[in-house]
Amino acid sequence: MGNSLRAAALLAFVVLSILVSLLISSVQQFGARVVSNVTRSEQQLPEALISQLIERRKEIVPLLFLNEDEDHFSDQSLDSTWDYRVWDKIARGSSRAPGAELGCDSLVDMQALEVLGSGYTKLVVKANLAGGLAVALKLVNEQGIDMGKCVEEFNEPEACRQLVAYKLKKEMVLLKRLQHPNVIGLRGHCEGQHRGREADGRGGAEGGRLAVILEQGTPLQMIQLLQSPWEDRFRVCLDLVHLLHFLSSSPLGSVALLDFQPRQFVMVSGTLKLTDLDDVSAEPTQCQTNADCTLFFPQRNFSIPCVRGLCEGLNQKRNMYNAYRYFFTYLLPHQAPPTLTHLVDHIMNSTGELKSDINETLQAFEELLAQYQSGAHLDNLPAFELSDYWLLQHVGASGGQYRCWLSYSAQGCVLSVHSPREAAHICNSHSQCSSFSLTGQRTWSGRLLAFFRSSSAQLIPNGTSDVYVKKNTVSDTPSL
Repeated sequence: MGNSLRAAALLAFVVLSILVSLLISSVQQFGARVVSNVTRSEQQLPEALISQLIERRKEIVPLLFLNEDEDHFSDQSLDSTWDYRVWDKIARGSSRAPGAELGCDSLVDMQALEVLGSGYTKLVVKANLAGGLAVALKLVNEQGIDMGKCVEEFNEPEACRQLVAYKLKKEMVLLKRLQHPNVIGLRGHCEGQHRGREADGRGGAEGGRLAVILEQGTPLQMIQLLQSPWEDRFRVCLDLVHLLHFLSSSPLGSVALLDFQPRQFVMVSGTLKLTDLDDVSAEPTQCQTNADCTLFFPQRNFSIPCVRGLCEGLNQKRNMYNAYRYFFTYLLPHQAPPTLTHLVDHIMNSTGELKSDINETLQAFEELLAQYQSGAHLDNLPAFELSDYWLLQHVGASGGQYRCWLSYSAQGCVLSVHSPREAAHICNSHSQCSSFSLTGQRTWSGRLLAFFRSSSAQLIPNGTSDVYVKKNTVSDTPSL
């Protein structure tokens, strides 16, 4: 049995290694600018496939022209030449992206590639570029359902790849139009070039393989978040509210996230970012009566007013309730500071019942943050608790570590505090705690990180920290 298990594991490893090697080779072809001959013109494709290509182009047209002074292309001629006439506008026409954009050359000699995720349309991989920059690449998923259905129906692999790639191109445009600290950053793109195009830019259906280069994030893990300190969970919710506030009046108008799930988000250096813009819509919902403006959710429905033929604020309210049911419900109330629960309860009630708009919700979150940062919620803590401790300046401690719930460290008890007085209050509530130290390290909100230790801790010289030791654990002022 043992030998067969080892053989099976070895076989699985070999297969996985081959697949990853093939994937790396495929992606690195972008950097090498692999070329191939165009074998079919678009006019020779099946009529139904041509119709789908035109429909995908129509989806992108409204996103390209938001200002009256921008050059317009006729949307009446959306044949294969359209791609080459507007691709510069899609890929480089917007100068809003910060910094120089990465291109095909940056993908040469990239290393440490691994699959981050895959779906019907796209494959997302992680790569370290030659200069050490970590990025995420979005590619057409050659084995995905969208590609498979198209090839099965039309037997036109290159045209099907181009059809599926329009979703990536549309996402590039959206990333340029919707730049925000809580939207994943577009770093560049690479589209393989092909021989066979005529001098005027006309060509066949192949169009090239496309890789969209993004900043790299870590998939959002809700289970891990639930075990994180309340402060970090609050930050995720606050980031989400900032994003929804931006989307409510973005350059595209009010934008709805139609596929609102935690899997659409990643974390980048502690900041929540929307990474998948496949299913966003800025289309207003038309109506004749209020009955046409009902928001349907699994647990309840909401009726939105119909005003001048449009459902008023429907996109904003859809986003708000999804934020409530997927994020706020799980992350916000649990282990919130007791003296701030009235503010948390207000947020939960107003978003759960859609009583507040996004402006009022953002204001409520900012008030909660201000109270938390100021320490005003700690005014009722007993003032005498800190007097129970000896203060040793420029002293550190080693050993004496013990674990506590929602610690910032898996090896010991590390919690954020507003002041030594709050740290003393926490230490008094832990039966193991006999001392705590403050090193000046702070969290994203500016609160101090406090290290709590048991009586077995040893004092050591340290010029950057202070230690507070319980008086009832020593007979006299402790010394080194």
